[in-house]
Amino acid sequence: MELLSVFAAAAAAFVLGALYYMVLANPWMDAAKIPKDSDGKPEGGQSPTVFVAAFVLQLVVAGMMRHVFSLSGIETPGAGVIAGMGVGLFFISPWIALNNMYGMRPLKLTLIDSGYATIACTAMGLILAVL
Repeated sequence: MELLSVFAAAAAAFVLGALYYMVLANPWMDAAKIPKDSDGKPEGGQSPTVFVAAFVLQLVVAGMMRHVFSLSGIETPGAGVIAGMGVGLFFISPWIALNNMYGMRPLKLTLIDSGYATIACTAMGLILAVL
């Protein structure tokens, strides 16, 4: 059951990412200084490899969260949501902020990416606790 929950959590995070960044595509591209073509899409498009790698990396996060949840006894939906939100807010978001500060990237980029990390980890936490 743990493997299924890890895949479900990673899939949910992946779908949420697609929706989140569809809504925030232009502000994110502007903040990340990604050149756009005449249609307003990233120049050169995205390689499918990026999406495969993104899903694999989300599997890694979900797998480690499942492991930590198991060791911590996190088994209820409420505990999963709080723990997942904590991972997004207090582990991943500060790391994004550090990388962006040293890279002299705009705060707007940090807020957009940290928002996604928090939402995705919260969803992962819920799914991992329920399944």
